[in-house]
Amino acid sequence: MSNQRLYTSESVSEGHPDKLADQISDALLDACLEKDETARVAIETLLTRGLAVVAGEVTVEGYIEVADIVRNTINEVGYTDTELGFDGSTCGVMVAIQEQSPDIAVGVDTGGAGDQGMMFGMATKETPELMPLPISIAHALVRKATSVRKKHPSLGLRPDVKSQVSVMYENGVPKAIDTVVVSAQHSPSMSHDSIKQVVRDHIINPVLAEYQDYIDGDITFHINPTGIFTIGGPQADTGLTGRKIIVDTYGGMCPHGGGAFSGKDPTKVDRSAAYMARHIAKCIVAAGLADKAQVALAYAIGVAQPVMVTVETFGTEKEDPAKISEKVMKNFDMSPKGIINHLGLRKTKYLQTAKNGHFGNPAFPWESTSSADRLA
Repeated sequence: MSNQRLYTSESVSEGHPDKLADQISDALLDACLEKDETARVAIETLLTRGLAVVAGEVTVEGYIEVADIVRNTINEVGYTDTELGFDGSTCGVMVAIQEQSPDIAVGVDTGGAGDQGMMFGMATKETPELMPLPISIAHALVRKATSVRKKHPSLGLRPDVKSQVSVMYENGVPKAIDTVVVSAQHSPSMSHDSIKQVVRDHIINPVLAEYQDYIDGDITFHINPTGIFTIGGPQADTGLTGRKIIVDTYGGMCPHGGGAFSGKDPTKVDRSAAYMARHIAKCIVAAGLADKAQVALAYAIGVAQPVMVTVETFGTEKEDPAKISEKVMKNFDMSPKGIINHLGLRKTKYLQTAKNGHFGNPAFPWESTSSADRLA
């Protein structure tokens, strides 16, 4: 008997207030690391109507013009007028940044983890990028919405967009797209019918054309289901760094330890160990050891090596799971220093990770499978 289940994942565009907060935090992180590769950074951003608040702990050699970076990031996303929901040039910017606590630094300076916690990474052969299908389609929809908005401003699209995709799985394998939801901020001059037509013709149809193998029967569409979406961005909803951790990862198809990524330098294992877990999971799948893999890590603050390393292959393994775990332990250094060196995280630019998820983009170093031959 077949076992059918629906799985749903959402994504939000770079103009969503939470994602905008993530981008500001990562733009500031990039600026700090450009000045000082060994900078310790933990920056949080809050956005509300007409105001950006930046707070956190930073230890860096060099001066960072925080307000300018905040404003430039907001403007580059497209919030250049209060009519759109925010104006990077005129909004208030409050800064409350202090140095990293010496109680934390003493453990990190010796190579230990910057905090305790659990981190998870996964890979699955459902898509070429080895990501779950629902989150891949959801990300594709908001990427397309952003591209269309920037290339064709006359269509009336604005920066704040959300998507959601439900996929029917049969015996653990994706079979068909069931429901697609897109809510797109738009010009006040547009009627509900006109924005629905723009979204369908310029966003949904081109994206679904790339997933024809998963179109089987009728798909339910909900396009701007509230009927109007002209007020968006921080004017409509307060934005906070780290509030879209499921969007950032696997769309709910993998556990999450709760730690956010953006605004944190790579000594923070919330970020770097999650990247390493993804990298190892991808290498397991790319090496042909399993069709689906999940890697779980856990750390104690100030301690270099993880206190837990667990590999789960969900019955898709091609050899003894114990041997796969043994290969992982033997071939990957999962200490913070080992992760940073292996993935080149001090040279990475992080702003792009805050736009369309931290996984699945081949430009990110943790997406490389060049180390898969270590597991062969």
